[in-house]
This record gives sequence, structure tokens and C-alpha cells, in this order.
Amino acid sequence: MSIEVKVPQLPESVADATLVNWHKKEGDRVERDENLVDIETDKVVLEVPAPAAGVIKSIRIQDGATVTSGEVIAILEEGEGAAAAPAAPKAEEARAAPAAAAEEEEGGADMPLSPSVRRLVEEHKLDASKIRGTGRDGRLTKADVLDFIAKGGKDQAPAAKAAPSAAAAPAAPRGAREERRVPMTRLRARIAERMMEANNETAMLTSFNEVDLSAVMELRKKYKDVFEKTHGVKLGFMGFFVKAAIEALKKFPVVNASVEGNDIIYHDYYDIGIAVSTPKGLVVPVVRDADQLSLAGVEKAIADYAKKAREGGLALEDITGGTFTITNGGVFGSLFSTPILNRPQSAILGMHAIKERPVVVDGQVVARPMMYIALTYDHRIVDGREAVLTLVTIKEMLEDPARFLVGV
Repeated sequence: MSIEVKVPQLPESVADATLVNWHKKEGDRVERDENLVDIETDKVVLEVPAPAAGVIKSIRIQDGATVTSGEVIAILEEGEGAAAAPAAPKAEEARAAPAAAAEEEEGGADMPLSPSVRRLVEEHKLDASKIRGTGRDGRLTKADVLDFIAKGGKDQAPAAKAAPSAAAAPAAPRGAREERRVPMTRLRARIAERMMEANNETAMLTSFNEVDLSAVMELRKKYKDVFEKTHGVKLGFMGFFVKAAIEALKKFPVVNASVEGNDIIYHDYYDIGIAVSTPKGLVVPVVRDADQLSLAGVEKAIADYAKKAREGGLALEDITGGTFTITNGGVFGSLFSTPILNRPQSAILGMHAIKERPVVVDGQVVARPMMYIALTYDHRIVDGREAVLTLVTIKEMLEDPARFLVGV
């Protein structure tokens, strides 16, 4: 029986989407719920699973095309009998044979790519066969692709693909400068639009402070093993920052508010967005009702979202809403920065790298693990007093985590 494969129902705010790339081709056997194709909106990348086991009979919409909700993009022939689908025409086989032979001579194996690697390769329009893989069985890793890009595509080809001898090969022109024009993905274009909106439509100001993380690091060192064994998730830093931020937002509700026209919308709940970097760009999954979660619950939610974000599995509801955002540039080595508001929220907290620095404690100069923290806020509704005291509260909570237990 033939089954139509359709574009999933898109959100009301999304008129259309882009069919990014097919993972299967006509004649391929697929299993039920196996991902067939990626479809990108301006917010998330959606996966289209196979509605049943069978064979791809025909593909109606090709990579790069614009699609709408419910549009038929392929026909699937269901059932075991579909396994005996017609083979490719002989003429097509004859054309494919030389290419396959050439690939075999070059020693290139068509290894499957992980979603993050595949998207990085496609975004930069690279030939994956020319990148040497260092993963298991020679698979490409994200680090391999980034290294290839950083080196301008040089010194990555396998030895078997070495060019002719220097005597025979013409010397490359020295100082050659190349340019590549790559259209923005929908997600990148949307990020750019949001950044400009925040810059043009809010009165952004940033305040800074620094935090001594000795107490938090001591707790993590003491309990990390038993915490992971008990809860099945690692005890990270982000959970502490989420909990500290919530205590500060409770004291200063306007920092958890948003602007709508001439009104201030106060939120009596705490949906905390956690900025996550992906190969496609920055996304902000939201931990709902974070104030009602334990530290382990917060860490589990963050770990789940981070995994889904890197694999392109975030749903639209995962990144919609949020009353306050935390971003951590420290994972990339950032020491100091001014984060940009995630509209329509009125504030965002920036974390940075932890560095041992000399500080004065009880009249003595000692080395302590210090972090600069930044709060960017919308000065239209948040005054400097509230912003500074929010940072101070976060600092106090992190420097004395026992406050979480006694509620002070």
C-alpha cells in the first residue's frame, strides 16, 4: 500500500519552511519512525519520521525547496513486499559504476554522519570525502570538520589521495584570496532579526559583579559522585545559577517581567531559558516552572535539552516563552561579555570562565576561583537599583549555597 509522507503541521506563526536534506533516496528501505528528512523553520529543525516500514517509492520535493504544512513530499510503499522494489535502470547503474570505482580507488568510504557533523558540512558546503576522520572506524567528528575549516581545507586529505609529485604539479599562486557566498539558514536569519530587534527596541544596559565559587566547587567535589549515582545526572554549575537566579527574581519581580506596549507583564512563575550553542546557531530551550524543581530536576532538564539541541531534536514548544535567560560564554573561554536581551524578556544573566585570581579574605591575599557575571536589562522598566541588587543576590546565594536550604 502506498502512503503519502507529508510535512508536519507547522505552528500558526510559521507560514512555511525549508526542506533541508533527505537522509534517504528513492528505492531505499526504511523502518517505521526512522528519520527521512530534516525540515527547517526559522526557529527549529523538524525531523519527519517514516509513517511505516517500507521503501521510498518516489521523492516529490527536493533539497532546498520551500514547503508548507501538509504538503506531500514523498510516497512510501508499505510492507515487506516493498523490499523487492525495482532496481535503478541499467543505464543509471552504468553511469554510477565508474563513480563508485573512482571512490574505491581513492579509498573514500561513505560513512554515515552524525546530525551535528552533517549540518556543519552542509552549512559550509564542504565535501565530506575530503576530510580525514579521526573517530571510530574513521568516522568524521565535529572537531574534524572545524579543524578542516580552520585550516582552509588544507592538510586534511588522506595520504592515499596525495597529489602528483611536486615536480609535476604546478605551484599554487601565492597569496590567492577566495570568497564564498553562503545564504543564511532560516534559523540564522531569525537569530539576526531577533538580535537587531533587541538592539533597536529596548534600552539595554549591563551591570557586572564577580562571584567567589569556592563554596559551590567544594560542594560539587564532595557530592558529585553520589549525586550522579543517585540522580543519574552530573552535578554541574548551571543548576546552582538557575536556583540563585530564581531567588533573586523572587525578590525583584520586575527583572522577571516583560514589556507589552505600555504595559508591564509580571510573571508569577519562573520559566528559565538556557542558551545552548548548536552548529546551526544559538537556541534557548526553556526549563518550565524551574522554581518547583529540585537541583537534580534542573540539571536533568538542562542535560536533556542540551542533547536534543545538539542533535536537532528540539520541538517548537521547547524554545517558546521563558521569563528570564541564562547564557554561559565561559564554556568557550569568555572572561567578560555583555549578553543581548532575549526579547520580550527584560533581563539576561551572563556567566563566564572561572579563573583563579588573588582576592582579599579576612585581610589576607588568597587565590580563589572567581567568575565575572553580567546582567543585561531593559532600562525602560528595570532601574539600576533592581539590576545591581539582583546581581548581588545571585552572588550571595552562590557564595553561600546553604541559603538555598534555609530560604534566606
